[in-house]
Amino acid sequence: MPYQLPTEDQTLAVESFRKFLQSEIKPVAREYRDRFIPKEKMRELTQRIAEFGLPGCSIPAELGGMGLTFTMQGMLFEELVACSCDIALAVMINLGLPLLLTGASQELRDKYMADALAGKIFSSVAISEPDVGSNVAELKTRAVRDGDHYIINGEKTWISNGEYSDVVVVTCRTESGLSHILVDRKEHGYESRNIDKIALGSQSTAQLFFQDVRVPVTNLIGKEGEGLKNTMKLFEVARGHVGTLSIGLMRASLEESIAYAKDRKQFGKPIAAHQLVAAKIANMAMLLDASRLMCHRVFGLIDAGIRCDMEASMAKAFATEAAVRACRDAVQLHGGNGITKEFNVERYLREAIIIPIPDGTTEIQQLAISRALTGISAFA
Repeated sequence: MPYQLPTEDQTLAVESFRKFLQSEIKPVAREYRDRFIPKEKMRELTQRIAEFGLPGCSIPAELGGMGLTFTMQGMLFEELVACSCDIALAVMINLGLPLLLTGASQELRDKYMADALAGKIFSSVAISEPDVGSNVAELKTRAVRDGDHYIINGEKTWISNGEYSDVVVVTCRTESGLSHILVDRKEHGYESRNIDKIALGSQSTAQLFFQDVRVPVTNLIGKEGEGLKNTMKLFEVARGHVGTLSIGLMRASLEESIAYAKDRKQFGKPIAAHQLVAAKIANMAMLLDASRLMCHRVFGLIDAGIRCDMEASMAKAFATEAAVRACRDAVQLHGGNGITKEFNVERYLREAIIIPIPDGTTEIQQLAISRALTGISAFA
């Protein structure tokens, strides 16, 4: 898709959202730096953010959303990530439920869509398992039909929003193949346990446990056996947004590096006047711009109704690896200050290191890209 300049309406929406984030969200993110944000506090934030279109931006108006584009959603999401990657990640995962509900029964939409769009409930999409990561077809969590119910048994891991989640869409094995089933924590019950990480600890990544969880058949999303196909479609959207996580981190790192390089003086002049520092800033800007263009291509193709598995894999792989490099250069540019907690760049680097892993590692993306180009699978 050709690059299109933002419209006046898009620019105004982004500017309004940016002002809100700087005044209302950034102070909270600063307060909870590297500390877990309690569920009810995070819920306050997600409800306020929802007023600006996340997660309802791309949901059709007839279903309660704003009926705008994924491109607009990506622009808003970048602003949120540049403010707080932790809070953005919680919101990003909440994007999944409304998208999946567009293919659900009217009963499920009536029950959950409005609260999901308002940021009132937390959701997760549970795919990965302790022994199964990128090979979705080998999932072991099972849902056995018992009259008008499914009985679910299994364990999921690396589930974002897991500890927060009020509902979770579980990818599980049914008689007809992989399926998506919505499980409500209060109604059906499941357990969660948070996972500690090197960064992004202000939000939840967790293990989920399902033991004889009894769920009505009406909680099936889509048709039984279509879970793998629907998961692949969801990956296109997810990978564009994961790439945007990295874009936000690069942007924040670049902005702080520019300010620091103009202010910090060595050998009688600002370090921005030294050629090696200038080169780092230029390279960070080029990585940021290229990554943004690749992710916007993905969103543009989705808006046009064109499948873009390969382009989504390219954007995710390139942007997430670019962020590791750019955020490392930001730390290097700050010298000794870069490794102290007084400056944000050390945190950006820790966060950037995580992002190439979820929704398929860089290596998995490379295999998917090669398969799309050659028609030959290099997957084991």
